[in-house]
Amino acid sequence: MTTPIQNTALELRSLVKASGELELSLAPVPVPVPAENEVLVRVEASPINPSDIGLLFGAADMSSAVFSRNASGPVVTAPIPERGMKSMAGRLDQLLPVGNEGAGVVVAAGASPAAQALLGKTVAVLAGAMYAQYRCVPADQCLPLPAGATAAQGASAFVNPLTALGMVETMRNEGHKALVHTAAASNLGQMLNRICIRDGIGLVNIVRSSQQAELLRGMGARYVVDSSTDNFMQELTDALVGTGATIAFDAIGGGRLAGQILSGMEAAANRTAKEYSRYGSTTFKQVYIYGGLDTRPTEIVRDFGMTWSMGGWLLFPFLQKVGPEVVARLKQRVAAELTTTFASHYTKEVSLSEALGADAVAVYGRRSTGEKYLLNPSRG
Repeated sequence: MTTPIQNTALELRSLVKASGELELSLAPVPVPVPAENEVLVRVEASPINPSDIGLLFGAADMSSAVFSRNASGPVVTAPIPERGMKSMAGRLDQLLPVGNEGAGVVVAAGASPAAQALLGKTVAVLAGAMYAQYRCVPADQCLPLPAGATAAQGASAFVNPLTALGMVETMRNEGHKALVHTAAASNLGQMLNRICIRDGIGLVNIVRSSQQAELLRGMGARYVVDSSTDNFMQELTDALVGTGATIAFDAIGGGRLAGQILSGMEAAANRTAKEYSRYGSTTFKQVYIYGGLDTRPTEIVRDFGMTWSMGGWLLFPFLQKVGPEVVARLKQRVAAELTTTFASHYTKEVSLSEALGADAVAVYGRRSTGEKYLLNPSRG
């Protein structure tokens, strides 16, 4: 049995023009018919993650955005500073769909048994182009949600949960015993905190306000340090001594924080050092930058010896590296703990049109912790 489906539907697109302007709009697109091993999902929930905002806005100056309308709905235009156009060279004049992940109901399916088995079920999908009313995907890319789970509960079943689990997996694979996480009061940070409590892993949570610190402590976090306080470095070092954390995942990226974490790790290692080394401690210290909430350059002061590394970490290269068996194990845990360990919370739910409104862009465009939006393409 299939549900009657319209011939065309709306999809949110991001365009960077060679003239130096960003344009966001809703494009009418044909609704595809699923092939043998595909399903058609009516998308009912898709989170606006920082990685989505990066593709959505590019290097545009959103403080100068102009809001208008065309026949399909709202249109947002914003200038791109000349210094930002160099990083946009690979996407000029391309109408790019947006939205890494989401969830919805399978309303049509191909003839294969695997596809037919999903018909009528609520599934989570990690396939890109999810800011659309319908999305056609291979059946094996769908994660059937537990009985009773809603699309909103499953919308963030991939990026944040797999990122948090990937951090723990990386920690173990690289021989560390505890870790540090920045922007720790975020949805992802709260998931990581719950994972570490459940698995008995030491975690240093770095936040940017006293309110965020209290939020995490109320969730059982033992080590929470506020980077806005005068005694931040002392408290960070104490937490690093208490946990033995020697690997960090930094969502901030710009400014001094990544370097401060390495400095704190060095100071923690030196507290228990048995002899002096002019090359610094022999404890290996690793900081991975996985986000760019601060777009300034990364600054480091090399006061942490020679046994350290700083690099980038991204979810999809990690998943490719660990292989399908590990990925299947991680996904199985997400499905089993979807409404507990991996529960997400949102500030507001918006439709496709509302997502391009001035009020919504002003809020989620700040990428602030605790202001996560959920997009419902089927709404309205």
